[in-house]
Amino acid sequence: MTRQGKAYVYGLTTVLIWSTIASAFKISLRYLEPIQLLLYAGSVSTLLLAVILLVQGKFRLIFHCTRQQYAMSLLLGILNPFLYYLILLQAYSLLPAQQAQPLNYTWAITLALLSVPLLGQKLRLVELGALLLSYAGVVVIATEGHPFSLNFSDGTGVVLALSSTVIWALYWIYNTRDTRDPVVALLVNFLCSFPFVLGYCLIFSELVWPPLPGLLGAVYIGFFEMGACYVMWLLALRYAENAARISSLIFLAPFLSLFFIHFLVGEEILPSTFVGLVLIVAGLLWQRVLGSKIAD
Repeated sequence: MTRQGKAYVYGLTTVLIWSTIASAFKISLRYLEPIQLLLYAGSVSTLLLAVILLVQGKFRLIFHCTRQQYAMSLLLGILNPFLYYLILLQAYSLLPAQQAQPLNYTWAITLALLSVPLLGQKLRLVELGALLLSYAGVVVIATEGHPFSLNFSDGTGVVLALSSTVIWALYWIYNTRDTRDPVVALLVNFLCSFPFVLGYCLIFSELVWPPLPGLLGAVYIGFFEMGACYVMWLLALRYAENAARISSLIFLAPFLSLFFIHFLVGEEILPSTFVGLVLIVAGLLWQRVLGSKIAD
C-alpha cells in the first residue's frame, strides 16, 4: 500500500469513529453526569496514551519537560480536556445530539476569529463571508428551522455548545507553541488536568460506580475520542502526500454523525438540522478553498 493509501485508511477510520462520538456522548449521558463521564473517559484516555508511549519507548519523555513546558501543559490541560469537555458534555445533556454536534463543528470559524487578536492575523472578506454563512447555519439549527423568530430550543445549551468552540480554538492556538512530541504533550496535559476534573467531580457531583452502559460509553469515548483517534489522525497526516485531501475528510464526519444519531440515539433528524449543517460546512469549505487561493 502506498503512503497516501495508508493515509486514507487512517483518515477514513478516524472520521468514521468520530462520526459515532456524538451518539456515544448522548447515550452515555443517560447514565452519567457530564463531569462523571469526563472523569472516567479521561482516565481511560490517560492510560491509553501512557501505553502508546511505553510501546514507542517515549514514556520517559514526560519526565524531561522544561518548567515552561509543564506550565504550558497546566494551561492546556485546563482548557482541554477539563473545560472543553465539561462544557461540551453539558451542552449535550441539554440539547439534542443533532443540534449540539453541528454547533460544536463551528470551532474552525471561531479559530479564524480568535486568530485576529491572538495571532495578529487579518480577517479578510472571505473569512467574514464564511463566518456569516456558517453562523446562519447555527441559527437555523438552534431555532429548529425558524431563524427569524430567534426562539432557540434551549438557549443555555446553544451558548454552551458555542462556548466549547472558543475553548477548543484557544487550545489549538496555544498548542501551536508546543514543540514537544504531540502524544507526550497530550499525556502531560491530561495528567495536569486530572486534579481539576477530580476536584470538580468531588465538589459538584459524586464518585459512583457507573452502570454498565455508562461505563462502556466512557471507555469508548476515552479510548477513541480522547486517545486513539488523535494518534490515528496524526498518522494519517504523517503518511499523507497531500495533507489537504486528508484534512478534507473531516467534512464527512458531521453528515455521517446524523446517520448514527438517528439509528443509535433514536432522534428524528429535522430538515432544519440538515439545512443548517450544509450552511455550516459550506462556510467552512468557503473559508478553506477560497481563502487558500487568495493567500496563494
